[in-house]
Amino acid sequence: MFIEPSIGKNTLKEKAGHIEVICGSMFSGKTEELIRRLNRALIAKQKVEIFKPAVDKRYHDMDVVSHNENAIRSTPVQFADDIMLLAGNCEVVGIDEVQFFDTQIVNLAISLANSGKRVIMAGLDMDFAGSPFEPMPQLLAIAEYVTKVHAICMKCGGLASYSFRLSDSKQKVMLGEKESYEARCRKCFYEDKK
Repeated sequence: MFIEPSIGKNTLKEKAGHIEVICGSMFSGKTEELIRRLNRALIAKQKVEIFKPAVDKRYHDMDVVSHNENAIRSTPVQFADDIMLLAGNCEVVGIDEVQFFDTQIVNLAISLANSGKRVIMAGLDMDFAGSPFEPMPQLLAIAEYVTKVHAICMKCGGLASYSFRLSDSKQKVMLGEKESYEARCRKCFYEDKK
């Protein structure tokens, strides 16, 4: 379990920002872990702002919602640069589904952390083809803390780190849930990959 390096308001003499990335396959608990960390920041009475891509309306238009139906209020944004304008004087910035943003999200994360904010981001590290899902590789490289979470393979019950698309669609971004994707281990993913 991830324990924050310094959660209290008065633990540091100067504001030191940093970047945390939570990654993994679909159904691995990325959003659940993001919500857990943000709730801990709220308990510590820190100013928190939460964002998600406006395109993601699977569970709720506004809130970030996990597969387990845990939710936290958020602000949907079209572009990464919108986050800088809306983050204001908060201490913690949470961003879900970062793989749906363009590469500007990397510069945004750096700017937010350099301004003293704790930046917590969650997203898929690989796409449906098993390839790195841009811009996640860059975010993983610049983050001080990286947490990779795993799902359970829906075919064999092993640890899963791949998102297997059940349809023949080849488009990079295709929003969906259990009707469109299954979590798979490496063996089961590559056995059924077309």
